[in-house]
Parts: sequence; structure tokens; C-alpha cells
Amino acid sequence: MTAYTEGVVDKNRCWINQMSASRTHITLPEEVRADLDRLVETRHRSRFIADAVRRALLIARQKEALREAAGAWKDQDHPELKAGAQAWTRKLRRESEVRFKKQFRNK
Repeated sequence: MTAYTEGVVDKNRCWINQMSASRTHITLPEEVRADLDRLVETRHRSRFIADAVRRALLIARQKEALREAAGAWKDQDHPELKAGAQAWTRKLRRESEVRFKKQFRNK
């Protein structure tokens, strides 16, 4: 397992480890390995794989957070959405338009 002690976040919001790393052994399906060999330079494969794994882990953590939050929303806590979020959004937009027209009517 890699210990991330120092690094930066790149433009794609991926952590780039600049200090420590460790070796691991993984098994890839042959077609994945063939594409990797064809598309990624030999000296950049570890970084490419690490970035792909980081992105997948980000998604996995987001899904985990959603599962953990399941049931946190209670309908009784949000009576304004009883008719549905779409109706509530329309109502807000209409109210905003009315306020805008009142504000700029005399100008």
C-alpha cells in the first residue's frame, strides 16, 4: 500500500505522489494489457494505472457516501417538496421572475 506523504493535485483533480510508492503485483486481462502497451509509454504506465485507480477509488468513495447517507432525507422535513422537486423549482423561478419585474419595473 502506498503511503502518501507529499504530493500535489493535478488539473484533473488526481493526487500525484511525489515522494513514496510501493510495488504491487496485479493481474490484467490480456486485452487491457495489450491496450496499455499500445497506448501508454513504458515509463509512464505506473502513473497511468495509479491515476486510473485513483479515479475509480474516488467514485467508489462517493458511492459509499451515498449508501451511508441513504435514509437521511425525511419527507416530513421538506414539506415544500410534497408536490415534487420540479414543481418546487418552477415555483421558485416564478417568484424570482416576479421579484425581478417588480424591482426593475420603474427603471
